[in-house]
Amino acid sequence: MVVVMKERATEAQIDVVIARLIELGMDVHRSSGATRTVLGVVGAHKIDPQLIGILDGVHEVLRITEPYKRASRAFKPDDTIVQLDDVRIGGDEVIVMAGPCSAETDEQVMASAAAVKRAGAKILRGGAFKPRSSPYSFQGLGEQGLQMLRRAADAHNLKLVSEVMDVSQIELIGKYCDIYQVGARNMQNYSLLRELGHARKPVLLKRGISATIEEWLLSAEYVLAGGNMDVMLCERGIRTFESYTRNTLDISAIPVVQKLSHLPVLVDPSHGTGRRDKVSPMARAAVAAGADGLIIEVHCDPDHAKSDGAQSMFPNQFDRLMAELRVIAPAIGRSICVEPVARRGWNR
Repeated sequence: MVVVMKERATEAQIDVVIARLIELGMDVHRSSGATRTVLGVVGAHKIDPQLIGILDGVHEVLRITEPYKRASRAFKPDDTIVQLDDVRIGGDEVIVMAGPCSAETDEQVMASAAAVKRAGAKILRGGAFKPRSSPYSFQGLGEQGLQMLRRAADAHNLKLVSEVMDVSQIELIGKYCDIYQVGARNMQNYSLLRELGHARKPVLLKRGISATIEEWLLSAEYVLAGGNMDVMLCERGIRTFESYTRNTLDISAIPVVQKLSHLPVLVDPSHGTGRRDKVSPMARAAVAAGADGLIIEVHCDPDHAKSDGAQSMFPNQFDRLMAELRVIAPAIGRSICVEPVARRGWNR
């Protein structure tokens, strides 16, 4: 449930309400806005709202009807901003993560990192453990690949995101990466999600290939319930009857999720289409629809890439895309790869 405090509720009154909720065995998340304080309340059992509603300073007590609680915007009305030093995901600036699908050689990773940094990306993406549909496809270089990616990220002052596939990999990947990525195949790997809830690094959760938005948010709830509030959602296309593209990128999911949840929403147009020539149009559409960020595959020689070369952009294509996005973002009151601009009071 949600406890909305009165506009002039004092800190002492708020503290009393929080203490009472904790006494009743509830977990409390405080969100203080410009005029009101909202307390998100979650627990294993139900309590009578009237027990809280009669306390001094309480304006109203509301039940959260959605099955996901912590991920709900009712629980936390203000947008969540995931901060990594000076990189803020979910704020005014649209953050771009870019790089090769997988680490192959030091030269390839370093060249890709240099290219995406030059174009304006803030985060290097790259895989060291690759979940492939075929057991005979390239599976990644493991820790050696993580070392390559970390060196390249450090050399170009980039943050690093890479995929974690199993609970046993969390500690190893955490040594090298700034963000854990959970791929579409693992969106409902609840053991992995629970453990990432105890991690103290952000999690980028991709939507499952056939998952509804509610199922996606419930998966995020597993991470949030463990205490890790730095969760980002990534739309990467869903399976439909259409076969021309690899997946069908659900652009409508962006405003839908932003209405339902406070979590940042990113878009992966590379996996969303599976076609290099469709990445730019979908990236432009995603930013126009309000995405908080993009994750894009860029490779210096994609025609010879060991994985997903057909959907990886050449550096010059990525350069042009970033220039186009710098035109689109200000039209909706945002910025990209420059100093953040004011949102001019616009609401989502």
